[in-house]
Amino acid sequence: MAEISAKDVKELRDRTGAGMMECKGALNEAGGDMERAIDILRAKGAAKAAKRAERETKEGAVGSYIHMGGKIGVLVEVGCETDFVARNDEFQKLVRDVAMHIAAAAPVAVRREDFPADLVERERAVYLEQTKESGKPEQIWDKIVNGKLEKFYAEQALLEQPYVKNPDITVGQLVTDASARTGEKIEVRRFARFALGES
Repeated sequence: MAEISAKDVKELRDRTGAGMMECKGALNEAGGDMERAIDILRAKGAAKAAKRAERETKEGAVGSYIHMGGKIGVLVEVGCETDFVARNDEFQKLVRDVAMHIAAAAPVAVRREDFPADLVERERAVYLEQTKESGKPEQIWDKIVNGKLEKFYAEQALLEQPYVKNPDITVGQLVTDASARTGEKIEVRRFARFALGES
């Protein structure tokens, strides 16, 4: 079994924000491999975050981001459970990062359930027409349309979009990771994006 030093435990704690005993346990489980220990903590943190899903987020922050010399502006509300976390530097950075992502990626809604029904139906109708025009057999039209709708959600729902600073993760994963590190439920509640000249 690999020897786990206090220095390794401290480094893992600094990198993940997890407790000392959790860090030591993850390093033991990973055989001293720092990156594997981080993955173990992330997986456990994500599981804990899922358990926190029912808790209320009465605290939080409204963050703003102004981009391109004042041509794009974003306001975003991100909730958490306690004032202690809301004032935490890491939480504040998350709020800024989410606002910056919204400025860059222009999502339509926070999650797919938030899309207006008429917008979804309009997209579905367009995809159905495209599919009919493609000459594909009628029995697979629904499957093709549903696939295009999934792609639409992935491109337009904030939590499903690839995060602009690290496209290997989604914005939803970014929020879940922050939740795992703080030990609290964190949720993006709403946002408004303004672009000069757009109505």
